[in-house]
Amino acid sequence: MDITIHTTPLPHTDPEESLAFYRDVLGFEVRTDVGQGTMRWITVGPAEQPGTNILLAPPTVDPGLTEDERRMIHEMMAKGTYGWILLASHDVDGVFEKVEARGAEVVQEPTDQPYGIRDCAFRDPAGNLIRIRQAD
Repeated sequence: MDITIHTTPLPHTDPEESLAFYRDVLGFEVRTDVGQGTMRWITVGPAEQPGTNILLAPPTVDPGLTEDERRMIHEMMAKGTYGWILLASHDVDGVFEKVEARGAEVVQEPTDQPYGIRDCAFRDPAGNLIRIRQAD
């Protein structure tokens, strides 16, 4: 089968803060930005991978959600347990230094994990966990 990963969503609570993080801290290009206010859907991604996108989206706009579900999603986002993504770099230590210097919230410095990878972790402004592993 011919299947590729095109877009994966991550929630945002403040589109301007999320846009600044992915554009200015991680260095991703902005591909689309539609909507207004907090009701914005923004796609970003690495310039070298034009066919792979992260969709930054408001998390609770689905009309099928109950108020309890909306509250739970916001609580999970505040704790950093709702959204996450795993990225890779051929220089995880260098990327860590740059991202940390640009003010990102550090969760874990570069670490050799017992299961055989080296990785680090940050949180984006919405609380999403961003793990960056050493690429093979």
